[in-house]
Amino acid sequence: MHRFTLRQLEYFVACVDAGSIAGAAANLNVSQPTVSVAVAKLEDQLGMQLLLRHHAQGVSVTAAALRLVQSARSLLSHASDVQREAMMISDDIDSDNISGVLRLGSFVTLAPSVLPGLISQFHKSFPGVRLDLQEGTQEKLVGGLYSGSLEIALLYDLELPDDIHRVELAELAPHVVLPATHHLADQDEIDLVNLAPEPMILFDVQPSRGFFLGLLKSAGVTPDIAYTTSSLELVRGMVGRGLGYSLLVTRPRGDLTYEGAALVTRPIKNNMIKSRIVLASLENLRPTRAMSRFETVAQIYFTNWK
Repeated sequence: MHRFTLRQLEYFVACVDAGSIAGAAANLNVSQPTVSVAVAKLEDQLGMQLLLRHHAQGVSVTAAALRLVQSARSLLSHASDVQREAMMISDDIDSDNISGVLRLGSFVTLAPSVLPGLISQFHKSFPGVRLDLQEGTQEKLVGGLYSGSLEIALLYDLELPDDIHRVELAELAPHVVLPATHHLADQDEIDLVNLAPEPMILFDVQPSRGFFLGLLKSAGVTPDIAYTTSSLELVRGMVGRGLGYSLLVTRPRGDLTYEGAALVTRPIKNNMIKSRIVLASLENLRPTRAMSRFETVAQIYFTNWK
């Protein structure tokens, strides 16, 4: 028989998120001693230290407890599911009228081009679910899945660990981005070899950086990298100013930079490599009802996307 309670787990996770017992107490609207006693009892019942207390500097998670945070979050999410489902059965409410919070992450380039429409579509069907959004690099998002701060993430299927479950949503081919006045802009396809002497503006976020450099290497091209940046719009802006070409996968609807400069996008000649957009979650994580519904809505949404 488990002797710890869901309330103790809730207070522990709140301390992790707030970085302090005082912050957790404020967020939970309870007293600091209440949180301290609950976490101390949880540590005693589990037989391990969960938090390191730092004088006047809050708390941090012990190395051993890092492995428990994600499981604790998952257990709390499923407990909320059970409670909501019981309430819906007792009130004879449609079982799809779900509520709660879904912690969703998105790769930085996908967030502005995909999430607004996807979130709008999801909220039409499930207005009771609040999405807690995080944008970031793949490394940050995968770390969020492991820590439990994220339940699901919108990513490109590049270099993902084997224990990540993937739901494929779409395939996109990489393309060349050129200023509209470029001498190659009138070609239907661009041979990467023809870009060898040209300066390159590199989108410098992994795994995109490695993907684009790999494409050039496979074509026998050593790029002349003039600038690197982690901002998609800065890449496009510098290309629009004629400072170089770029390779991208994500393509905004309009081919104008923030300054109003015209761009052209062209497919890469003889390229057979594509990038897959996926919803990622931990393989061993049993999905909550909100996660399952979001996956279904995303698959439907992407059938009409682009």
